[in-house]
Amino acid sequence: QVQLVESGGGLVQAGGSLRLSCAVSGRIFSINAMGWYRQAPGKKREYVARIFSSGFTNYADSVKGRFTISRDNAKNTVYLQMNSLKPEDTAVYYCNLATSWGQGTQVTVSS
Repeated sequence: QVQLVESGGGLVQAGGSLRLSCAVSGRIFSINAMGWYRQAPGKKREYVARIFSSGFTNYADSVKGRFTISRDNAKNTVYLQMNSLKPEDTAVYYCNLATSWGQGTQVTVSS
């Protein structure tokens, strides 16, 4: 059974940075795409970024140029480096692997 545990969220001022981590348990990590999603209060969960086993990455237009997704296969961990944060980035951020989801980590950006 795959388990995902996010960490690294917090409160930051606009323009600041945070790095989220997602630790994955299970052998399938290295052969699958990993993704980050987010859900703001009163809104639907939305796609943020994905990284494939090849290293190819893809981003939502809203975060392109500001966020960077990466993975460390040796540590079974995927990261989301978030720079130039905006108040509209405030949300609970979730890690995703196939049909598995983490519990989420809160990111709050103050203006």
